[in-house]
Amino acid sequence: MPIRVLVISNYNHYHPTRGEAEIFKQLSKMGYEIHIMTFKQGRHMEEFKEAGIHVIDFHPIKRMNRSEIRYIRNYAQSIKPDIVYLFNSRSILNGIQAVKNLDVKVVLYRGLSANVQWYDPTMYLKFYHPCVDMIVCNSIGVEKEFLRQGKIDPAKLITINKGHRVEWYSTYKPYPIRDELSISKSTLLLINVAVNRKMKGIPYLLKAMALLHKETDVHLLLVGSDMDNATNMKIIRKHKLKDKVTILGYRNDALNIMASCDVKVLPSISSESITKAVIEAMCLEVTPLISDIPGNEELVVNGESGIVFPSKNTVAIKDAIINLEADRGWCERLGKKAKQRVAKHLHIDQTIKQTDQLFKELVSESKNART
Repeated sequence: MPIRVLVISNYNHYHPTRGEAEIFKQLSKMGYEIHIMTFKQGRHMEEFKEAGIHVIDFHPIKRMNRSEIRYIRNYAQSIKPDIVYLFNSRSILNGIQAVKNLDVKVVLYRGLSANVQWYDPTMYLKFYHPCVDMIVCNSIGVEKEFLRQGKIDPAKLITINKGHRVEWYSTYKPYPIRDELSISKSTLLLINVAVNRKMKGIPYLLKAMALLHKETDVHLLLVGSDMDNATNMKIIRKHKLKDKVTILGYRNDALNIMASCDVKVLPSISSESITKAVIEAMCLEVTPLISDIPGNEELVVNGESGIVFPSKNTVAIKDAIINLEADRGWCERLGKKAKQRVAKHLHIDQTIKQTDQLFKELVSESKNART
């Protein structure tokens, strides 16, 4: 009998969920019986169908909702899955309640290292719930944060990175952003792509830009929503950075713009894991310049496939930028090594292999417990 897995996740947006969806497409082709509850729309649906996956047009939209819990429970009782894999907050809150007391292994995914505090009562309805059998952490940093809280059996934690295929990014051709903004080809072009939130640390990056000598040939692009907030604009005006910084806002072609850049800067100060935007840059041979917060520091080997600087340290950011601007050959080599690192250490095939092994071990434990 094949291992039967019920997945609840949101696959509305194709690119951000490509790595996760690939896990189940390949497991299905390997002989697993995969059932996915999700909003039945978007490009993944056809690929799920081709892979032989059962897609159920449902995803929880409320927290701890009786009718949604009942729907999940009825479906689980009808197919009798060996494993239920829950990915986001609503699927976790409703899914755990739905499968309580059923003969099934419950697996949760955690991608962020923040907000798992032992004193948060909602955590006992999610990750600290007694019926949870395993938590898949997207980075060692996430796993360490759970351990630091001291409220969970270490045996329930495993780190499995969400892998990528560098081939996925071969179609993203460089957008001529230098021509559009009249930026010289000799200028070291930096980019940050993010939904701007406090945790992203953009003010530290802008202050580092302000420390650069006026003669330094560097330009920064800020791509994403809310980059022109009051805090950022105040720094730009105060330090007269309008000639060194361009805010592009949200762009559908962000990856094409990134492919035209030399360096991807991520000055995050907290709450990250292994940031997908950095992996995307690495796949495009754009040198990663990232802070040393938990999770992200696992992405690169400092000085070999990118540069890691101390979080919140504007001088360190400034120094790294100066070094990259002074030695463009080194910068280019770091970008190429970054791509190789993804292919070797962050490949989706490793993710699939580790997930396959985890599922088989969980099912074996379950069978042993019955006998």
